[in-house]
Amino acid sequence: MSDVPDHDADGLPEELSAFDQILHRGEANPRTRSGIMTLEILDADPDWDQFRRRFDNASRKVLRLRQKVVTPTLPTVAPRWVIDPDFNLDFHVRRIRISQPGTLRQVLDIAEVAAQSPLDISRPLWTATLIEGLEGGGAAIMMHLSHAVTDGVGAVEMFAHIYDLEREAAPQAIPPLPIPQDLSPNDLMRQGVRRLPVTIAGRARGVVTGAAHVVTEAIRDPVSRLGSVVGYAMSGARVLGPVADPSPVLRRRSLSSRSEAIDIKFGDLHRAAKAAGGSINDAYLAGLCGALRLYHEAKGVPIDALPMAVPVNLRSEADPAGGNRFAGVNLAAPIGLQDAEVRIKNIRSQMTSKREERAIDMVGAIAPVISLLPDSVLESMAGSIVNSDVQASNVPVYAGDTFIAGAKILRQYGIGPLPGVAMMVVLISRAGYCTITTRYDRAAINDPDLWARCLLAGFDEVLALGGDGRAEPASFSVDPSEPALTSPNGSALQ
Repeated sequence: MSDVPDHDADGLPEELSAFDQILHRGEANPRTRSGIMTLEILDADPDWDQFRRRFDNASRKVLRLRQKVVTPTLPTVAPRWVIDPDFNLDFHVRRIRISQPGTLRQVLDIAEVAAQSPLDISRPLWTATLIEGLEGGGAAIMMHLSHAVTDGVGAVEMFAHIYDLEREAAPQAIPPLPIPQDLSPNDLMRQGVRRLPVTIAGRARGVVTGAAHVVTEAIRDPVSRLGSVVGYAMSGARVLGPVADPSPVLRRRSLSSRSEAIDIKFGDLHRAAKAAGGSINDAYLAGLCGALRLYHEAKGVPIDALPMAVPVNLRSEADPAGGNRFAGVNLAAPIGLQDAEVRIKNIRSQMTSKREERAIDMVGAIAPVISLLPDSVLESMAGSIVNSDVQASNVPVYAGDTFIAGAKILRQYGIGPLPGVAMMVVLISRAGYCTITTRYDRAAINDPDLWARCLLAGFDEVLALGGDGRAEPASFSVDPSEPALTSPNGSALQ
């Protein structure tokens, strides 16, 4: 038996799941790196000592923030999360200052370099960088977190400890230090060797029991049993199979990326969604499809659809904050539909159907097999499992105002990974605003100015359904004197 507990004090499993192992291994390669990054824009410089203390307290409460991954020298057991005995808060919590004028564009350019850089896998897999010198006396927080630690929804819960609900909050009590674990790769390997007979016996018993159950069920009701297996296989084919041809415009890939962001009032997007009988997510995806349509038309290559992957949250209230609990569904993104209301209805129909698939978590089911593949094979598979040009994520954060160390959070922008796709888009809803950040491969989107204008115009099409709401550029500016572009079908790019 192992002398290490199966779960830590937070109720999180000590061993990495097969899916988390894949994400952790991918951190070493720029083509498979899947770090999560967010930028929070503050209205003032937070007090540095308080700021640092908040993350220290959070790391004492949320053990994942003090845990590193130990991988056995030989694969006798799964890699394990252990509390780092050499944890150094000053490595993870940093402070820099940017030059004038201190725009979001400058902050995004800094974040782009950080997002393309590997996290140190010999330490806990996160950093928090305070960026001072923003225009108007503001600041920004750049949070970088490995996807092996948690998904976007889990990260919201994990870092909730650092925020206050008022600017001048009472000091928090300092939690006790967690007990470190000095476990080496050789130690973990030896533990696996000692557990091997028990592990083999347990797995053999499980195989025999499972086989006996399958045989019994097949004898009792062979028709239903066969139908169930076939039905699951067909569902798996629909989940993983191609849904649309890749875009000829977005086909190229490189190691260079760029991000653009826009702001939308939450109420404006909600009204537009309601007017078309859809959800916030439906309206968000419809706006993105509109932007992609306008970009393709401006490039002279109009298409009807392209493959888009959308994560679906599988996390329940009982699940702990760490780990990944999501599945990806593939949509035939209807970028050829010019009517925004029709796009919303089409997307809603597809999402409803995909959410009901029995094999929605097929990737998670095959992760144990994929995790055994060598790194070179994993790299070649990056992006191929979901067969998508674009991935689009939606992360609700906090509905009300939040503060940290005396500064108010005004906006939050999500910068997602690019695991073999042309574009990752993240919507974050927080404190009455939706921010939409598109991070794209520069080889796929080779006209940044055009894309920025298409992004605004695509979402304005959707917002017009609910009234006079408009998207606002966050990372770029639009020259009002510049003439509007017109696509071949007559659609105007504002």
